[in-house]
Amino acid sequence: MSEPTPDPTVEARARRGRNIALALGLVLFVVLVFVVTIVRLGGSVGHRPF
Repeated sequence: MSEPTPDPTVEARARRGRNIALALGLVLFVVLVFVVTIVRLGGSVGHRPF
């Protein structure tokens, strides 16, 4: 027996959900790296002369 053809709208919805989850994960990772960098450099990194 062959499997029934899945509904394209269901696949699109699932793909969109995965894309949103991946984008959120990437944004959270970038924010985490930024925060860790600021903490390691010190709180006064914005007040340093060039």
